[in-house]
Amino acid sequence: MSDRIRDVYIVDAVRTPVGKYGGALASVRPDDLAAHVLRALAGRSPGLDPARIDDVVLGNANGAGEENRNVARMAVLLAGLPVSVPGATVNRLCASGMEAVVQAYRAVALGDASVVVAGGVESMSRAPWVLPKPERGFPAGHQELYSTTLGWRMTNPAMPPRWTVSLGEGAELIADRHGITREQQDAFAFASHGKAARAWAEGAYDAEVVPLPGVDLARDECIRDATSPQALAKLKPAFREVGGTVTAGNSSPLNDGAAALLLCDEEGLRECGREPLARVRASAVTGIEPDLYGLGPVEAVRRALAKAGRTFADLTHVELNEAFAAQALGCLAQWPDLDPGIVNPRGGALAIGHPLGCSGARLAGSLAHQLAAAGSGTGIAALCIGVGQGQALVLER
Repeated sequence: MSDRIRDVYIVDAVRTPVGKYGGALASVRPDDLAAHVLRALAGRSPGLDPARIDDVVLGNANGAGEENRNVARMAVLLAGLPVSVPGATVNRLCASGMEAVVQAYRAVALGDASVVVAGGVESMSRAPWVLPKPERGFPAGHQELYSTTLGWRMTNPAMPPRWTVSLGEGAELIADRHGITREQQDAFAFASHGKAARAWAEGAYDAEVVPLPGVDLARDECIRDATSPQALAKLKPAFREVGGTVTAGNSSPLNDGAAALLLCDEEGLRECGREPLARVRASAVTGIEPDLYGLGPVEAVRRALAKAGRTFADLTHVELNEAFAAQALGCLAQWPDLDPGIVNPRGGALAIGHPLGCSGARLAGSLAHQLAAAGSGTGIAALCIGVGQGQALVLER
C-alpha cells in the first residue's frame, strides 16, 4: 500500500437505457446486462489493456435470481475480459451501485489498486419468487412464495412493525412530517419527466448511454413526454386508501438496467490516455430510522460535503435519487442553502427509473458526465436506502 492517499479519477461512465418492468429489457438476463456495460466501457478506452483492470465491483440489491453467485465475476467472464480480472458484488440495497463506486475509490486511493471498474445492475422484471425451506420436514400445509422484486419479505418477527412498513408508506410518513401535498408531489414528478425528455431530445445522454444490440430501446423507457399535471392528478393513491398522496405517478417505477464506471489513479490515467470526467473528492454513509429511510440522504450529504471541505454554496450540480417525490422533497426541505435549480437537471428516477442495484452508479456516472460537459464544478450524488440509510458521493472537475 502507498504511504499517501492517491487522487482517484472517473475516466469514463456508461449505462444502458433504463427499461420498464416487463418492458424492452425484460428478456435480457441481469448478468448479460452487466456484461454489456463492462464490454462497452472497456471498448471506449482502447489504450487500456483490459488485463490491467485490478478488480470489478458491482452493486446488486437482489441476488436471488440469475445474478446469483457473484454477478460481477459472471459479468467479467461473459464480457470476454481476461479471466485474470476478478470481481466482487456488494449490496447496500438502493445504493448498491454507489457503494461499488465508493469501494473502488477507496481501493485506488489507498494504493491497493490502480484501475478498477465499478457499477451496478438490476433486473426487477426477472427477480424470482423464492420459497423458504420449512422449519421441519414434510409439511402438510401449503407453502408461501415470496416475490423478490422489491421490499420486505420473510421479515424477522423481532423487527418493530413500524420499521417494516412498505416503502410507499414510508414516503407517506415523510409527506405527513413535512406537510408535502399531493399537488407538490405531482408537480415535482411532472418536472422530472419534462427535464428527462428535454435532456434526451438535446442529446445530453448521448455520451453515456450504450443501447444493447438487438434490443429495441434507444432511450429510457418510462419517460412520459405527454404526461400533464391533470393526468397525474387523476391517479389514485397507491399505498393509503384514505388520505393518501403517494401515487404511481409520483413514485419511481420498477426497472431494469446496468451501469459501469472506470476509476483510475494517475498511473492508470496515463495508460488510458484519456482526460478524466471528474475526480472523486469524498463520500459518506449514514443511518436513520428505517421507516424514515427516505430522509437518509439529508445527513449523508452534509457529512460528505464536510469531508470534502465544501458547502451547499459550492455545489454546481446535484443528482438526488427520486425514489418518491415526497422523499426527494422531504430531503430538499432540510437543505435550505441548496439551490433547487441545480438538482437533477436531466431528470430523475421518477422519469428515468430506479433499477435498484444500478441507480447509485447511474447517478455517479451522470454527475461525472455533467461536470465534464460544464468544464468545471463541484457535484454531489445521493440516494436514500431502504431499511434506513443514506449515501452520498462528492465529485469535482
